[in-house]
Amino acid sequence: MTFWIRAYDGENDRWSFFELDDDEWPLRQVDFQGPRRHPVTAASMAEIADLHARGDFAVMRAYERRYGVLVEGDMRGWQEEEEATRIGLSAFEEAWAAAREALDVPRAQETG
Repeated sequence: MTFWIRAYDGENDRWSFFELDDDEWPLRQVDFQGPRRHPVTAASMAEIADLHARGDFAVMRAYERRYGVLVEGDMRGWQEEEEATRIGLSAFEEAWAAAREALDVPRAQETG
């Protein structure tokens, strides 16, 4: 059963949102950095697997530059983290949509 968590990393001032599978492997990840909560990650395992299967590594690198990199490994033990909690699907989807919208802006528009 899929579930969702939110965690805060005070050392890096980063809020992370994860969609996890039954084995606690990340399916999607969203990260917001700093006091303004600037989106830095909105990566999907399904999208990454599709790109990898196609073998187009230039497109894969472009994806990672735009959407960041999904954490490696399972998230077992997340319950032991002080700033981690389960959240609902709607809270995750809200974070996902906000991060994707921001990260989908072409880089030229961000600075222009």
